[in-house]
Amino acid sequence: MVNIFTRFKKQIETSDRNTEDSLKTHYYKATFNQLFQSVEKLFHDDADCRVTTVSKDHGEIAVEINKPTPCFLVVTIVSVKPLETAVDFNISSESFSILGMYPQLKKRIESYYEKINKLHNLVEIRKNS
Repeated sequence: MVNIFTRFKKQIETSDRNTEDSLKTHYYKATFNQLFQSVEKLFHDDADCRVTTVSKDHGEIAVEINKPTPCFLVVTIVSVKPLETAVDFNISSESFSILGMYPQLKKRIESYYEKINKLHNLVEIRKNS
């Protein structure tokens, strides 16, 4: 359940433990290299984004997002087992919105997962265990 204080959060991190299904870690049927390359390309090709750091060793891509709301995103890609790779996002913004930043940040994460879903087969979104 999203309470009134959640609406004004300026940071969201996806994880297996997130209470909202759309913000849980997504697992894809792909090798680490396949997924890392396509996610990196996805942000390089997005005119509203600027990839600031790429660390393949750590499985991280840092991105500055300019529009519609300036925010900072770190994508973490981790190989779980052969042909199963997890993707998590950590997004934050310094911006203020009367309606709260959380809905905008959440919508952005969901749209990135949708884009990756079109490129790779989603294995699962793990439920709380």
